[in-house]
Amino acid sequence: MRRSLTEIYDAHVAEGRVRPDAAQRGVLPRLEELRRRLEAPPARKRLLAGLFGKAAPEGPLGLYLWGGVGRGKSMLMDLFAEAVAIPQKRRVHFHAFMQEIHAGMHAARKRGVEDALEPVAQAVIEEVRLLAFDEMQITDITDAMIVGRLFEKLFAAGVVVVTTSNRPPEDLYKDGLNRALFLPFIALLRDRMQVVELESETDYRQHRLEGAQVYFHPADTAARDAIDGLWQELTGADPGTPLVLTVQGRRVELPRHHNGVARADFWELCGRPLGPADYLEVARAVRVLILEHIPRLSAANYNEAKRFVTLIDALYEARVRLIASAADAPEELYLEGAGAFEFERTASRLREMQAADWATEPAAG
Repeated sequence: MRRSLTEIYDAHVAEGRVRPDAAQRGVLPRLEELRRRLEAPPARKRLLAGLFGKAAPEGPLGLYLWGGVGRGKSMLMDLFAEAVAIPQKRRVHFHAFMQEIHAGMHAARKRGVEDALEPVAQAVIEEVRLLAFDEMQITDITDAMIVGRLFEKLFAAGVVVVTTSNRPPEDLYKDGLNRALFLPFIALLRDRMQVVELESETDYRQHRLEGAQVYFHPADTAARDAIDGLWQELTGADPGTPLVLTVQGRRVELPRHHNGVARADFWELCGRPLGPADYLEVARAVRVLILEHIPRLSAANYNEAKRFVTLIDALYEARVRLIASAADAPEELYLEGAGAFEFERTASRLREMQAADWATEPAAG
């Protein structure tokens, strides 16, 4: 028997999988309408229109759900995407999707295609009727120049887009280079999507970590078990999938990622020749980072230690929540050798980032 999204949500609440929230529940009827439209058989006039060219789609073609970090936006989008009974759907992190678009355009240019976006957009249109994006944000001039044309093509083809974001459309690419060229895209979002603010006062991601230990030492079996428990709590026991970021031609892989929560080993992020741009991209892409097996640092692993300092600085400035396991307490990680004195600032930041309310406070600098 087909259940409405509200009925599915209420069942999750009854099972203790979701905390009841009136603001979240209030969004579900809007998503239910999109679900009904996607699952309905094509109208006869649409079928006929398809014979003589595409008819302009009627009404909003998606939903733009925005609000503060941890309000439950991704959970609602996942509930919707899983419930829509069509095969032509895809749920993807917005950043990863745009990287796919760039890669496709690069391949098209190598084939000599004049408009490199055209075949890439067409491939998406042929694959899906529903695109569910998590964490839309535009921080890159290249993305800003592409995304408007891409969405125009998706909307013209009738693709339904549901996306979450931490900010309203008007704040996307705020203060960015040549932002005036980006403004028509904001108008397009307002015209073709329902823009809904999730005004819940509860930050669920923060609430789940409130009072919880987030720094574990030594990095032993007990630490691993505790971190496994936090991962399950933050992701709903989802196993996660790799998130691959491409920065200036380099691949930065977070082995496990789900709904803005990522998990990696120290050596996977600090044992490779990565730099500030890479770590800034990691900080943009995730809201919680689980970093395991931080070793003792010294002249013997000086380059890895420098990268670790750079990573922590990027996470700190972006207010990314850090969960970590390490060989020792922050102040005991780097006791001798070049860089030990400078590490005192990093140790202080690691201590500060353990506070229950740290991610909700402005950066101290």
